[in-house]
Amino acid sequence: MSQWRVTALATPEAARAFASLDAVFALQGEAITHDPLSDVIRVEFGGLRYYVKRYHGAGKGARRFVGRPRVKAEWQNLKHFATWGIPTAPIAAYGLERKGAAFHRGALITQELVDTTDMWRLASSGDARLRDRAWVEDVSCQLARATRILHDHHFAHNDLKWRNLLVDEHRRLYFIDCPTGAFWRGPFLRRRIVKDLACLDKVAKYHLSRTQRLRFYLQYRRRDRLNDSDKQRIGQIVRFFEGRE
Repeated sequence: MSQWRVTALATPEAARAFASLDAVFALQGEAITHDPLSDVIRVEFGGLRYYVKRYHGAGKGARRFVGRPRVKAEWQNLKHFATWGIPTAPIAAYGLERKGAAFHRGALITQELVDTTDMWRLASSGDARLRDRAWVEDVSCQLARATRILHDHHFAHNDLKWRNLLVDEHRRLYFIDCPTGAFWRGPFLRRRIVKDLACLDKVAKYHLSRTQRLRFYLQYRRRDRLNDSDKQRIGQIVRFFEGRE
């Protein structure tokens, strides 16, 4: 059984190229990444570029039958972001195919976010923007707001790395690539909130000042000063990856 949808964001030429899963899996383009279960290529139609992520399987054994397939989680999570007002990659097409009850294959196609760079690339290249206080403050405010929105919805990204954050020439921040994000409650949510914040700080501690990192946390908490609970959580954040870096 196949479920496949092309959205109104695809140009007519792109819509024809993305007409079915068979057509999408036959596409050829610029190879971006690949692993045993998936690959990503970049294609261009009608003057617009698209990223095509194709999942060839869900793994061995029960993984094919149990739980939400990664491709479905990813398109649903990007839709959540858009609904919550968090800038993200526009979806041009998405869907999956099952054989019986087992996941067989699926794909997610997003429109390219023009003139963007991921935050990890800025950090690894020593980009001057990370030394511009006004630029950092602007992006930090957006990141704090978006992260708080996720957590207020009981949602944890679970892979909130700098490489999954894009910023454009106008300082607008975008969230991308979230196949493992999910809704949680109680202590499970609290643990994953700490993980999200620790993922962000894992790179920030090498490129931002302590003052900038503290300001981000206060922006996230929507307050002017720390209380005892905040101090405890900050301790959990900075210790989260100890011995694992």
